[in-house]
Amino acid sequence: MKELDYPFDSELIRKKRIKIRKALLADESVTYIEKRIAILGGSTTSEVKNMIELFLLNNGIKPYFYESEYNRFYEDGVFDNPELVGFEPEIIYIHTSTRNIIKWPAAGDDAESVNILSAEVEGKFKGLWDHLSQKYHCPIIQNNFELPFYRMLGNQDAVMLQGRNSYINRLNEMIYVYAREHDNFFVHDINYEAASYGLDKWSEPFYWHMYKYAMAVPAIPYTAYGVAVIIKAILGRNKKVLALDLDNTLWGGVIGDDGPENIEIGQETSLGQTYSEFQSYVKELKQTGTLLTVISKNNDDVARSGFDRPDSVLKVDDFVSFKANWEPKDRNLVEEANELNLLPESFVFADDNPAEREIIRQSIPGVAIPEFDQPENYIHNIDRAGYFEVTKLSSDDLKRNEMYQANAKRSVAQAGFTDYAEYLKSLEMTAEIRPFEEIYMSRIAQLSNKSNQFNLTTRRFTQAEIEKIAADDSYITLYGKLQDKFGDNGVVSVVIGEKENDVLHIRLWLMSCRVLKREMEFAMMDELVNVAGESGITTIYGYYYPTAKNSMVKDFYGIQGFEKISEDEEKNSIWKFVITDDYINKNNSIKVN
Repeated sequence: MKELDYPFDSELIRKKRIKIRKALLADESVTYIEKRIAILGGSTTSEVKNMIELFLLNNGIKPYFYESEYNRFYEDGVFDNPELVGFEPEIIYIHTSTRNIIKWPAAGDDAESVNILSAEVEGKFKGLWDHLSQKYHCPIIQNNFELPFYRMLGNQDAVMLQGRNSYINRLNEMIYVYAREHDNFFVHDINYEAASYGLDKWSEPFYWHMYKYAMAVPAIPYTAYGVAVIIKAILGRNKKVLALDLDNTLWGGVIGDDGPENIEIGQETSLGQTYSEFQSYVKELKQTGTLLTVISKNNDDVARSGFDRPDSVLKVDDFVSFKANWEPKDRNLVEEANELNLLPESFVFADDNPAEREIIRQSIPGVAIPEFDQPENYIHNIDRAGYFEVTKLSSDDLKRNEMYQANAKRSVAQAGFTDYAEYLKSLEMTAEIRPFEEIYMSRIAQLSNKSNQFNLTTRRFTQAEIEKIAADDSYITLYGKLQDKFGDNGVVSVVIGEKENDVLHIRLWLMSCRVLKREMEFAMMDELVNVAGESGITTIYGYYYPTAKNSMVKDFYGIQGFEKISEDEEKNSIWKFVITDDYINKNNSIKVN
């Protein structure tokens, strides 16, 4: 919903919350992920909860909330409030703030006294986090501390150990160290939000003393948006691709009219510096795993010449797809999605032309379309929107662009073969298929939340849930890595099966679409049959639950040799496979280790 897209009108959202919520829930085209979220607050949280709900619904996530009583975050978390235990949270958000710090350093305290004071706070919070993690095995989101709204020691408040600013920085570093050491722990940076909003307005004392809100009520939508961005990233609802226009988007001017030598880029003019800064930002996004593409109304050779300039930060090989032509941009975007085996809703479309933005908005629902009014606002509008929010950086994230560029080389190689089987053999593919291992838990959880097209049961799992299943003997788990002569694709397929006597029920089967039609699905089936047989399994049951996105796998089980035994009116189907001694491996192209 456009009203909830960044930059939004905070007051409008608060006034029309009920109407907006009703409209979101009435949208029958959305299939929601349902999640139980516990908010443990050190202040009043009712309006925070309401705003988080709106932003999550707008990202296809339907939350159910547990809300602690005022300032009972520690007691509820550590002493196992029966209501919280019965709620069985899937995500826990700890909404604390500087207002929850009771003891501060005094002007006469020495270093040892300050150390003792901070150790007490550290012990309290770490005890809370450790207990919640062990009890609920779910992601924990913790606010850091915003700076106090006054400085007793003036400009030296951040320098002297007795200063409140110094103390806050020390406590925040403690939170950051804990987050670096614990995979399922995420920091919500209200310190940055308060600075961005304006600390004086954010910390206006009236709202604390009157309502016990830790920030000004008009600021609540901004902090709720920040929490929702983290949750949607944890649940795999991030965008994956930034599709960029060229003229007046990546450089100033129209290259077809002005020529590459006259476009605004580089350090010679203030406008050129603005575009160079934006290109540098885009390049940094690529380094964190965001895929970059070009969609421009231009002649291809003319468009490419802009990147030949020595002062262009971006180069043509930074893009995994380059479409400079005179076709409608919505058509080019859909083609790029098909080439990358991604859904169009994985895209962010960046274009300075409001007419082009509106065409995409009307023709391809789900594409994110930031406002691109003035070039000096480009970075702000993409960055604050949190389209590509980073929770953890896996090795696969860092290599994503290389993987897609390698796919382009595979496509070129395929064009030289008339026999597809010979082409597959020419790739010299090797796979590693094994039970879940600790090193890949984060990637497996990431795949389960991101994969929509090749996902038979559409189940979503947090990393904690994946780890719990991996340690449970009643499950069979398999991950599959695939590499070939063009590169390593990383972990691309996951299977989870639950044992029931001599029967195995497939709870999850998914595969990254970037390795479609490479026989990886056959290799996974072969290994599943092998491992299941060794475990005494005689029959495997597969389940297919259709969505608007996974129709490509509706016949998957049949291709694997399963027999369909039932199908209801919604096309949910159950399939049966009987393991026999004469099973013949289906994979003929991949060497499996």
